[in-house]
Amino acid sequence: MSVMDAIVVTKPQARTSASLEKPSLIGMSREEMGAALREKGVAEKQIKMRVSQLWNWIYVRGVSDFDHMTNVAKDMREMLKQHFTIERPEIVEEQVSNDGTRKWLLRFPPRGAGRPVEIEAVYIPEEGRGTLCLSSQVGCTLTCSFCHTGTQRLVRNLTAEEILSQLLLARDRLGDFPDREAPQGTIMPAEGRKVSNIVMMGMGEPLYNFDAVKQALLIATDGDGLSLSRRRVTLSTSGVVPEIFRTGEEIGVMLAISLHAVRDDLRDLLVPINKKYPLKELIEACRSYPGLSNARRITFEYVMLKDVNDSLEDAKGLIKLLKGVPAKINLIPFNPWPGTNYQCSDWEQIEKFADFINSAGYASPIRTPRGRDILAACGQLKSESERMRKTERLAFEAMMIANHGADD
Repeated sequence: MSVMDAIVVTKPQARTSASLEKPSLIGMSREEMGAALREKGVAEKQIKMRVSQLWNWIYVRGVSDFDHMTNVAKDMREMLKQHFTIERPEIVEEQVSNDGTRKWLLRFPPRGAGRPVEIEAVYIPEEGRGTLCLSSQVGCTLTCSFCHTGTQRLVRNLTAEEILSQLLLARDRLGDFPDREAPQGTIMPAEGRKVSNIVMMGMGEPLYNFDAVKQALLIATDGDGLSLSRRRVTLSTSGVVPEIFRTGEEIGVMLAISLHAVRDDLRDLLVPINKKYPLKELIEACRSYPGLSNARRITFEYVMLKDVNDSLEDAKGLIKLLKGVPAKINLIPFNPWPGTNYQCSDWEQIEKFADFINSAGYASPIRTPRGRDILAACGQLKSESERMRKTERLAFEAMMIANHGADD
């Protein structure tokens, strides 16, 4: 079977123009949902009960049509249809890799951007888990020199609804809600949830959209709804130091740091936010992360760039930098893209680097290639207008997020 034979493309129906004008109940807190119902004339004594009903239907049952809420009175359903929506975003394209990795190109309303915007979300199935990589912004402001996504300018932040909708849509498509079935031939974990882990590692810097990301993740981990364990949710940042403590205190999820260098001069080049928040400040913020322990380690992402950051001196510097920080170090062989000046480190050098880190007592897994035929890798998520032609795409290896968050 060829790579192209393994790619499945589907284009479900877009949301109607009428529904785009209505506020979505998805992404609202319970308090906001109650206020919205109150404004539409729902009696005060019914508010708590109605919110509980809606919360269950949206996040436990996964419905996207008010008519499917069978224990809600017909006149109430009609009011909800008239004033609100719970529809999913439009899927512009869905691709399935021959290793089971899935990538969705999703379209959202302009909301100040001038025209509809597009983002990507990626699902990575493994034997014991299914990880969904979510985007937090349309584009990115960080311009990390090795990152393809960083070449796309920031268009706007995503709303809490738009972040959560990526999760709801993925669970729809994977048959991960009650009484749903996965598409025939879908690769997924043998037992348990199809989406067991989520990572905020898609397009954008999550901590530059803190409030929306916080609200979306609090709903995703709400015990009466989607009920994901906070130990199975990982937020990745390039180092927005002032928001790191808040992430642990107010959201309580696992933390990942896009590190990639152990010297300020090199990190200034690779991850320019380092000029604002240098390594000393970043590592100090990590040491102070609420809940940090050997059971709740911080993951440090380290892309392997040939003759740039892959020497044994760099490995020694990494151990020295992270001394005393409960940590796991994910080594990421570089994903090439057109126009880049970087090359992936030789495999032998990556293994030497990993062996040194391991001998110092840190877990340092080398990320396994995933989704290589659909450009589903970290740093390679782009909008439809900026993505590679398929013939180019197949020439480059890709990897995807895995091994983030706890297994239990």
